[in-house]
Amino acid sequence: MKTIKRFFLTICVISTFVFTAGYSDSGTKELEKLSQGFIEVGKKAIPAVVFIKATTNVQAQSNKSPKDYNDPMDYFNERFRQFFEDPGPRVSGGSGFIATKDGYIITNNHVVKDADEITVVLNNGDEYPAKVIGKDPRTDVAVIKIDAKDLPYLTFGDSDQLDIGQIVIAIGYPFALQATLTTGVVSGKGRQNLHINDLEDFIQTDAAINFGNSGGPLTNLKGEVIGINSAILSRGTGIGFAIPSTWAKHIMEQIIGSGTVKRGYIGISMQEIDKEMAEAFNLDKTDGVLIAEVMKNSAGEKAGLQEGDVIIEYNNKPIKSIGNFRNEISLLEPGKKVDLTILRKGKKQKITLELGQHPVEFLSSNQTTQLGMEVAEVKDISPDLMGKWGYQDIKEGLIVTSIKRNSLAAKAGLRPGMLLLQINQQRIKTAKDFHDSMEKSQTNKHILLLVRFHNVTKFITVKTQ
Repeated sequence: MKTIKRFFLTICVISTFVFTAGYSDSGTKELEKLSQGFIEVGKKAIPAVVFIKATTNVQAQSNKSPKDYNDPMDYFNERFRQFFEDPGPRVSGGSGFIATKDGYIITNNHVVKDADEITVVLNNGDEYPAKVIGKDPRTDVAVIKIDAKDLPYLTFGDSDQLDIGQIVIAIGYPFALQATLTTGVVSGKGRQNLHINDLEDFIQTDAAINFGNSGGPLTNLKGEVIGINSAILSRGTGIGFAIPSTWAKHIMEQIIGSGTVKRGYIGISMQEIDKEMAEAFNLDKTDGVLIAEVMKNSAGEKAGLQEGDVIIEYNNKPIKSIGNFRNEISLLEPGKKVDLTILRKGKKQKITLELGQHPVEFLSSNQTTQLGMEVAEVKDISPDLMGKWGYQDIKEGLIVTSIKRNSLAAKAGLRPGMLLLQINQQRIKTAKDFHDSMEKSQTNKHILLLVRFHNVTKFITVKTQ
């Protein structure tokens, strides 16, 4: 009996050993296969990922007076900071990736937005000066270019086809460490309302993203770019966010084609529908978005949209949220026709409208970048701020909202809060007027501006060449 027991025990031990050994070999092979996949992505992608050095010149002393600040404390804080900080160039770093063989590079807008000088360092150590082709602050995407040919570059994948749990790879230069590769999975999709950018539809990932990774690619296992690494929730959380490739590709193509991004615009103010709102409007569900206001002369007004209308479908697709609807419209170009299904006093209607152009987008061109200032239409400025500047009764026109240090605009004496009245003796009232006037002035050595500031109207000349 004991002999039989020993026999069966021996068989069990041998079987267990054989099974474990077989399982181990199989598992090792699978891991090696996955590892080889990461290696291949690294070989393909790393040569096309770049380090971006952004240099900003800091003046020892600002020429602003207290009246140039909205809040007097801002003036004293600026003076305090300047007293303790050493003047001179500041250098910050970020990542990017080459998107075309002739040197167009995609990165985050926040990596290059304040730079006076940009240097791109390739993975092989070669350095090139770069120029900004265009920026899109609303999505935090920028396109820069270096003068080089036959460069390694990455292609775009389809971020719309991503699945939660899918393996992704982040590559960049965190803390200026050369070509760092990390892996993780897609933790979530369509992340909005994070208050990072104006327009948000982030891919969430647990692939390690650190400071300096901004602007680098997030790829799939084929080495295709499916996102631009953009932000982290906080250090050590394992939560990072990337701009989807469908957005990045669309924005890049527009910037390379025209230097600016043009977005579709209906011209309505929308709000979500909660249970109480649905009951008040006699709605069966809370689906769709409620129109609270229709802008004058907008595409929405021309198509017949009214306050109180509820948009429930867009091109025969149910509307999930304000954010998704706004994002989809913004990816369409002005002039595109869209079909809306609305509820008006409980009855369904079909409305076809031709999208206008978002007024803010006229201001995204590289012309304002070259001057070193940002402007906005009066209607987009808060009443409180308009009151501080003394423009309570102004209903149209453009306001200078910010001036970059050492820029052409700063040297000419332009200041935030100035109301632009004319460009080269042509009256400007809208963003389109500004855009058109700047287009006509591209070859001019000087740009003549008529501005109003603190109840004083005067001419200012900006020397461009």
